Amino acid sequence: MKQEKEKQEKDLNKSPESKEPEKPTQETKPLTIEEKLQAAEAEIYNWKNKYAMMFADMDNLRKSQDKAFSEAIRYRAEGFIDKLLPALESFHIALKNPVDDPKLKNYLIGFEYIYNQLNQALIEEGVKEIPVKINDAFDVMTMHALETEVSEGPPNRVLKILSPGFKLHDRVVKQVLVIVSKQADKKNSEVNPSQENGKQAA
Repeated sequence: MKQEKEKQEKDLNKSPESKEPEKPTQETKPLTIEEKLQAAEAEIYNWKNKYAMMFADMDNLRKSQDKAFSEAIRYRAEGFIDKLLPALESFHIALKNPVDDPKLKNYLIGFEYIYNQLNQALIEEGVKEIPVKINDAFDVMTMHALETEVSEGPPNRVLKILSPGFKLHDRVVKQVLVIVSKQADKKNSEVNPSQENGKQAA
């Protein structure tokens, strides 16, 4: 009991000055007008930057969509034309064959008129035949080589045109079907001089 009383007396006798002093809190200085103005200008610049970037993104998206829409309109008939061309080609081959029967000749005159009308409609839509001549260099973008034939001239030249090709504006719809030249195999074409001498001796 005595110990508890002594302890209480000691606690009471402690002066408030003996307590640890509290650390003073750092007070923030109020911003000056110039500092506030600089902060506001920085924020305005930041928002202007964001707006400019967003505007540029929206403008690029609009241009991209306009281009896609324009191409869709320009090449809208590509699938239909691709399906129509083989029939027109068969029409063209049939009209080339000579006919002696006068009745068939009259029919062919009507068919030729329809064929020309279809061709004119394709031309107005932007379809044009790919110009290719014999001895032209083979172009993998506009031609399809059905086969190759040995030729004395330079290789990779058009020897025969089997069927025409067509473009829709600047896009190939059907490639030109051709036969292309190739050089003879040197191993087969060249004769060994020793073998030739042996044949003469025999």
